Amino acid sequence: MNRIGADVKFQDGANVLCDDPAATLGVLAELGFSGILVRTLDEAFPDLDAGRIREFAQEAAAREMFVQVGLGKVNPYMTAEQPRVRALGGGSHAAGMARMVELCAEHGWFEAWTALGGFKKYPGLFCFDRFRTDCTWEEQLDASANYLEVLAPMLRSHGVRLNIETHEEVTSHEILRLIDRIGEDVLGVCFDPANVVLRGETPAAASGRVAPFTHMTHLRDVHLVPTQQGISRFLAPLGTGAIDWSSVLDPLLAHRPGIDLCIEAVGATRAEMPLSPEDPLWRGAHPDLDEEELGVLRRWADDYPSQVVRRERPSVEELRLHRPAQAAQIEFLQTSLSNLRHELAQLQSTVNTKR
Repeated sequence: MNRIGADVKFQDGANVLCDDPAATLGVLAELGFSGILVRTLDEAFPDLDAGRIREFAQEAAAREMFVQVGLGKVNPYMTAEQPRVRALGGGSHAAGMARMVELCAEHGWFEAWTALGGFKKYPGLFCFDRFRTDCTWEEQLDASANYLEVLAPMLRSHGVRLNIETHEEVTSHEILRLIDRIGEDVLGVCFDPANVVLRGETPAAASGRVAPFTHMTHLRDVHLVPTQQGISRFLAPLGTGAIDWSSVLDPLLAHRPGIDLCIEAVGATRAEMPLSPEDPLWRGAHPDLDEEELGVLRRWADDYPSQVVRRERPSVEELRLHRPAQAAQIEFLQTSLSNLRHELAQLQSTVNTKR
């Protein structure tokens, strides 16, 4: 039986659902969740107060909820944009990471989230770190690998694995090459099927590639909508978008039958981001691009207007609406949880029938 948790983003110890990490566990339990992914440990506990973290761990244990944590980004070209971890290390980013890893190991939180970039509110492709102009993406990947090699001995000594998210800036192929270089004992995957479409990958194919190395998830659905600029990706509650969830979950559960699954919700917006397959700059930046996978994504976008006419999908205007963040996030989580439970039950029923 797979336990299901929710990814929660904190800022100064608070989040959209609650103003305290320990109390957040109660909110999630009331919603029916069995665990939490604390997106960034230092944002939930800004001073890494050992006592407060211990109280949080004890509350999770009392509620029999699993805990996963995030440790921030590992791309040296963008870590300066988020200086908290370096400050925690007294000027050393690696020392700040070590402090957090030690706390994770102390409480038995051995699977940790990380990523290689972050979405920026810049026009066009500049919203992705992949298209920075102060360095190439290849230079960023190489610098990230070098830094991960610095962190690897410390991670091994504590038994903590960093799981790189299939975030909006990186392809599944690139993450797999990093794992091959660093070692799967200290590097794995946090699989987000809604992000891989931005890099021209289908969720099903990406799942098949990363499943052997996936130890964490950010599960949510996706709409691909044709716009004047090309294609826009919008996030949707699991089970309400274009993703065929059996094709995503099948390979994942085949490799990790008991994996703890986490849903990542959005609140006020549906996180519109561009997919630009007709842009020569975009195409040139994806040497691993599979035209068949890209063709599937194009068909999803081409089919969307007719689905809106049939009232099967929301219009682009509806998707762009801003909503009350807390209510929207709770609705997103509840819908996703219900549909994920249904998908898991269907898969289990299929397995039992085959037996």
